[in-house]
Amino acid sequence: MTDTLAPGSTLAASSQDRRHFWLLMLVALVVLGAGIGLRDPWPSDEPRFTLVAKQMIASGDWLFPHRGSELYSDKPPMLMWIEAVFYLLTGNWRIAFLLPSLLAGLATLALTWDMGRRLWNPRVGLFAAVAMLATFQFAYQVKRAQIDPLVMALITLANWGLLLHFLRGPNWRAYWLGCFAAGLGVITKGVGVLALLMVLPYMLARRGQWAGALQTEGAGLRWAGGVAAFFAAILLWLVPMVAVAYWRGTPEYLEYVNDILLHQTAKRYGGSVGGHAQPVWYFVPVLLFHFFPMSLAYVSALREWREGWRHKDARLLLLLVWCALVFVFFSVAGGKREVYLMPMLPILALALGPTLVRIGDARWLRLTAFAAALALGLGFIGAGWWALQGKWASMNTMVIERELAQGGRWLWFMFIAMGALFLVCALVFRPRRGVQALLGGTACFWLAWGLWASPLLNDANSAVGVMRKAGQIAGPGGQIGMVGWKEQNLLMAERPVSDFGFRKPTGLQFTEAVAWQAQAPDVRWIFGLREAVKACVDRNKVTVVGYSNRRQWWMFRSDAVVPNCVPKFEEADE
Repeated sequence: MTDTLAPGSTLAASSQDRRHFWLLMLVALVVLGAGIGLRDPWPSDEPRFTLVAKQMIASGDWLFPHRGSELYSDKPPMLMWIEAVFYLLTGNWRIAFLLPSLLAGLATLALTWDMGRRLWNPRVGLFAAVAMLATFQFAYQVKRAQIDPLVMALITLANWGLLLHFLRGPNWRAYWLGCFAAGLGVITKGVGVLALLMVLPYMLARRGQWAGALQTEGAGLRWAGGVAAFFAAILLWLVPMVAVAYWRGTPEYLEYVNDILLHQTAKRYGGSVGGHAQPVWYFVPVLLFHFFPMSLAYVSALREWREGWRHKDARLLLLLVWCALVFVFFSVAGGKREVYLMPMLPILALALGPTLVRIGDARWLRLTAFAAALALGLGFIGAGWWALQGKWASMNTMVIERELAQGGRWLWFMFIAMGALFLVCALVFRPRRGVQALLGGTACFWLAWGLWASPLLNDANSAVGVMRKAGQIAGPGGQIGMVGWKEQNLLMAERPVSDFGFRKPTGLQFTEAVAWQAQAPDVRWIFGLREAVKACVDRNKVTVVGYSNRRQWWMFRSDAVVPNCVPKFEEADE
């Protein structure tokens, strides 16, 4: 068994180790932060959360999130609170909405490095953090403004505290902090409780006398303090929310409490929300392809894991069993999305850390990584050239639907440039340093994506272009009411607009909008999704606003409305 796996082999970080760590954080800041300030929120989730945060500031009601005129009960408000705070600090939504994910990603990298340093040595921590930063899913999600990066960071913080106590303890403060962080994860997204599954493999390790597992007797009150810390974090939000809802006492607020506490988590876990029902094996390719290139180390890691298991190394028992529990938890759920495995990524990287140190300079890994860099470079160049020739049918359709300038030529040039960057890295580093070639090409890819794709695709993806044109059609004094709208429409509107509900059936929205329009037909326009309104308007009197997110949007005055007509259309949630 290698020295890096020997229990108790923790080494203090030298000045060189600290320099490597800060260099890693600087690279991560540049790669993950590239593009911040260059785009607005993109669907499906980003506009929703930013809209809620924006309405919190406008209304002063931070306890009950709103989406337009309706309460928003799909998620607890933690991410929205943080986005709103960052807006108050920066005064710029383009910056504020992405900062929570960026800081969560950086914090997760730092915690992973520190866990590797404490449980093994600084080199293991560094290799684990680098592998995680290079992983496709990590960079892709941290460059977006969804809840999952924040949940990942909180679960990682919880695991940091628990592992320090269980494997390097007793450290009661770390344990209490870990339990408190798990509670914060719950009020961010219910799955934050998964961090506490670490208790199960710890109990196995302790019972089986595995090397390195904390053995304590008594201290019942201190152990109970972790339970108190977990629930204290939850109650910080739960108590005032429930109290104010019942004090207000309206059906709307009581339904909010019932939905967010009882229905949302169960419905999503069962796959009945958003059309995310998937087969039980769904996450197997996620582990292979979304966790690439870290997944290249899986087979080699069997050697360390087998040796660690034979020597009853509690570190590997806790890390691997926790990952297995999380994997099974999400696999048996009806609702599945690849992003759900993100909390597992740092702990899996940590379990792979000793293997990554061992194989870092292995010939097979250098050649495989070099081949991957070449394949990605040639693949991007080939895809860009194919699209420029007009032979990529699906992408050409996408360009038309999104009304990209110059037929999307600059998008295809971006593909070619990304491929060229991979090939340049392969040429510079050569097979002898194939791992560096792949890592360099991956970093260049994300830089190009943030600095080039963000402004290029922003108008079409964010709806800012459509809403700008809607304002021009309505004119300076025009009023706009929305039917079948999406969060990005309300968020990007250049003036106050009227909505008639979001979850409400579009037929009812249309009926209320027509009645609203009839009160001032000379100045009021209805802005609607084509499919939601086309059955009840005169097509010859409609103004086509444009496309956004594969949808066409119309505007019309009252003379275009077919009398006594109610459209029947329902679009599935994204």
